[in-house]
Amino acid sequence: MGDLLELVVVPVASEGDAQTTMDAVLPRVREAGGRVVAVHVVEKGGGTIDKASVEQREAYAEGVFGVVEDACTDAGVTFETDLRFDTDVVDGIFDAARDHDASAVAFTPREGNRWLDLLAGDHARDIVKRADLPVVVLPAEDANE
Repeated sequence: MGDLLELVVVPVASEGDAQTTMDAVLPRVREAGGRVVAVHVVEKGGGTIDKASVEQREAYAEGVFGVVEDACTDAGVTFETDLRFDTDVVDGIFDAARDHDASAVAFTPREGNRWLDLLAGDHARDIVKRADLPVVVLPAEDANE
């Protein structure tokens, strides 16, 4: 997976998700000598009122990116962070990947409720189905124990 993990865009949704994802991604990226761009996409309402202010969203993203920074620093992996605002989370992820000239998008599937996924959409499925560059889906580290 060497070149595939040269520059990986890693979507992170929350502090817990960032920790789970970094635990799965960083050992592989470090082994490949790669770098990480962690992207957090804030879904905008597209003409409707947003649920939180931009300042609140930025503060939330800071916490998420703090987890990424700690994990990458501990692992000795070079990283960047990228906060995006988009009406579609998956579009935001792939826009970030193209903007950073990423070799792949890597993530761990999030545990979710099947009914909620049917109603609100399943980002993991959409990332794989709408991919225009390689997507690496990694199991969460605790799933291997």
